[in-house]
Amino acid sequence: MILSMTCWGLSWTSSKVIASYGSPMTLSFLRFCFTFLSMIVILAVLRQPFTIHRKGLRDLFAAALTISLYTTLFFKGITTGKAGAGGVLVTVLNPIISYGLMLIMEQRRPTRNETIGLSLGLLAGIVLLKLPMEASTIFSAGNIYFLIASFCWAVLSVFTSKASRYGSTITFSTWMYGICILVLFIFSGIDGPVETLTNADGIFWFNFFVTAVLATSLATTFYFIATSRLGASQASSYIFLVPFSAALGAWIFLKEVPQWHTIAGGILGISAVYILNRK
Repeated sequence: MILSMTCWGLSWTSSKVIASYGSPMTLSFLRFCFTFLSMIVILAVLRQPFTIHRKGLRDLFAAALTISLYTTLFFKGITTGKAGAGGVLVTVLNPIISYGLMLIMEQRRPTRNETIGLSLGLLAGIVLLKLPMEASTIFSAGNIYFLIASFCWAVLSVFTSKASRYGSTITFSTWMYGICILVLFIFSGIDGPVETLTNADGIFWFNFFVTAVLATSLATTFYFIATSRLGASQASSYIFLVPFSAALGAWIFLKEVPQWHTIAGGILGISAVYILNRK
């Protein structure tokens, strides 16, 4: 779990490096191509079934469309914003927005702990986006892309939470990435990926391997396995390592010194997620 969360956090730094090699749509397409191929290998090694129940096709296609949009927004935000700040903003707000969406879908009022957690989460978002001190910053420096991406991830979690009903969760994820390839190819075409791969050098391939294989395929697979053994409640506590490793990686490798609002908002967001996950 520690390795998985660290890989997720460092993938923000690697993504910032490769963002200059192509458009967000092209990079998203290439990322899913390599992720899909590596997931096929993982399925074979773990001897997981390659099929899911046909009842899951609707959720599968919905999840693929949502994660395609999320990844495109992710690379767009990385291109115009800072990897460290974006890594903290998105990974802190994702579980909070997902929890709020779950309450709306269940049509129930939050408990006392949930009210405190969601209030802290809202405050974390205000601090991270520097509102209302600098309200205009929400539309600059990639923040608007990161914010929309967080909502996309919350919607995505609704569809992926049903994955186990249709068979292996890893198999569901594999075919989700496969559909993403087809969806993104319609918009990116062949010229963009070919040009990016032609201009690729050692720096690109190293960082692309980190973000496409280590962070997406292996780390996610490790997360699924560890969650099944530790339980969702205990496993969720490790998510706190993601914003820390994202900010630390950007500081070390990209010289992005964390600002006060990123640190304060990150601490508030982590506190909110902790309270929401308390039994």
